[in-house]
Amino acid sequence: MAMSDRPVAFVTGASRGIGKACSVHLARVGFNVAVSARTVQDGEQREHSSTVKRSDTSPLPGSLSATAGLVSEAGADSLVVAADLLDFDSLVAAAETVLERWGRVDVLVNNGRYIGPGHMDRLLDTPIELLDAHLKANCLAPLVLTKTLLPQMIQRGSGTIVNITSASGYADPTTAAGDGGWGMGYGISKGAFHRVAGFLAVEHGSDGINAFNVQPGYISTERIAQDMARFGFDDTGQPPDVIGAVVAWLATDPEARQLNGTNVEAQFFCHERGLLAGWDGPEPNTAAISYDLSGAILAEHEARLLAQRTPEA
Repeated sequence: MAMSDRPVAFVTGASRGIGKACSVHLARVGFNVAVSARTVQDGEQREHSSTVKRSDTSPLPGSLSATAGLVSEAGADSLVVAADLLDFDSLVAAAETVLERWGRVDVLVNNGRYIGPGHMDRLLDTPIELLDAHLKANCLAPLVLTKTLLPQMIQRGSGTIVNITSASGYADPTTAAGDGGWGMGYGISKGAFHRVAGFLAVEHGSDGINAFNVQPGYISTERIAQDMARFGFDDTGQPPDVIGAVVAWLATDPEARQLNGTNVEAQFFCHERGLLAGWDGPEPNTAAISYDLSGAILAEHEARLLAQRTPEA
């Protein structure tokens, strides 16, 4: 085993979209990057329809090989470690391959998610096994990687875990799946995933570990452009580089420690800090999405009760 002389990042879902952007931006700020997903070469075919009502195995743009090439162009070493989020053994093998090759992983970006039927189906149309697949791929698979890579981070006294989450984890869609909303499998799995970073910060913040939720907002990706118009989603999101720039900042800036365990609203964060040159910033959300404010409401109740029971000085 040879220890990499540069810090190492491991990025899932790196064949396209946000994962590709994170890989390139991390390479630009000095990381060697291990890229992981299922698609190794351009043109590979596999099921990516979001509904049980039809099949779609047409090739999607992007591949690990292409992303690895971009990482190399950015001046970093790349390593392709193909894995399937629904095959936990493949995830462990991929992580161990990186450790064997480079001796370390300093940053884990859990970006990959379930792609397939059930994503845009309503509950009564979604077989339980597809809900199970969502939970496995979107929440448990990142935990498999985290458990595999966290010990060596703790041993070194530093490490960063970035979980690419979604507002669907704390919001209800305005319409049902198929009419511009999203399926329950996606929402409940992202809701579970949203809890992970806070636990990691509590359990391992004292070990030098930083863990963040990064909520990307609506981002235009290759799959959005090819697949999602039929479900009411147009290709008018923000560029994936917004998320890549935020992740690179979280991985390198000492100030990020102050955000340990919290949720970063990436588009607003990127714009406020000027992390992406030439980007004009997020567009206002005109959809009447109902965000879950349960925690804020409880905090208000508790603050009022505490104020009532605290004697005036």
